[in-house]
Amino acid sequence: MLNQKLIDEINTRISQIFSNGPVHDIEKNIKAMLVAILNRLDLVTREEFDVQQELLLRSLDRLTELEDKIAKLEAGKKKAVKPSEDHA
Repeated sequence: MLNQKLIDEINTRISQIFSNGPVHDIEKNIKAMLVAILNRLDLVTREEFDVQQELLLRSLDRLTELEDKIAKLEAGKKKAVKPSEDHA
């Protein structure tokens, strides 16, 4: 879910700011609060995003191909229907 490196970096910075005893409990609470807040944001990793983007691009390409095929089939059908209408 959330990049562990980011959490560790935030924790390290907080540790540097609060290096005394009772402040250690505050540090734990702040870290837990940050993790909870960030998890509620329903974030995705860059890798997950890239995979979904690639799937979407492939789907769009396939959709375009199918639209072209349908247009060609419809054009062929119209040509086949017109000569028989002329003889009537």
